[in-house]
Amino acid sequence: MEDARALVGTEVGVSDWVLVDQDRINKFAEATDDFQWIHIDEERCAAELPIGSTIAHGYLTVSLIPSLIQHFVDFVDLERVINYGMNKVRFKAMVPVNSKVRVRATLKSARKRAGALQFILNITVEVEGQKRPACEAETIGLYFLAGV
Repeated sequence: MEDARALVGTEVGVSDWVLVDQDRINKFAEATDDFQWIHIDEERCAAELPIGSTIAHGYLTVSLIPSLIQHFVDFVDLERVINYGMNKVRFKAMVPVNSKVRVRATLKSARKRAGALQFILNITVEVEGQKRPACEAETIGLYFLAGV
C-alpha cells in the first residue's frame, strides 16, 4: 500500500497500441445492439461523414481501458480485479476505423477498501497520429491481493 501511495500523482504506465478495425467495431455493435450507421455503414460514412469512414463507438473505446491497463499494471499475488466504476468520462475526439489506440494512466489515489486496494486512475485514451485524445476518464478499480 505504501508503494502505491508513493505513486499518487505520477504516470504509472502507457499501454501498447491496439488496432480498432471494422471487425472489432462490428462485433461491439452486435454485442450491444448499437447499429448506428456511423459505426457500421462504410458506404454511407464515406459519403456523409467528414472523415469519410466509420468510427468506433465511444463505449467501445471505454471498454478497452481494462485490458489496456493490464499492459503495464502488474501485481504479485493478484487474485482478481473488479471494475468498481467511473467518476467521469469525456469523449474528446473520434476514433476512425483502423486507428490504433493506447492508454496512458496517472494514479490519482490509492487506499484500502473492502479487503482490496482501491485505485483511482486518470486515464487518457490516445489515438495514434491525433493530437486530441479520444477519451479521458477517471476509473475506479479494486485489486484483491492474497493476504491483503
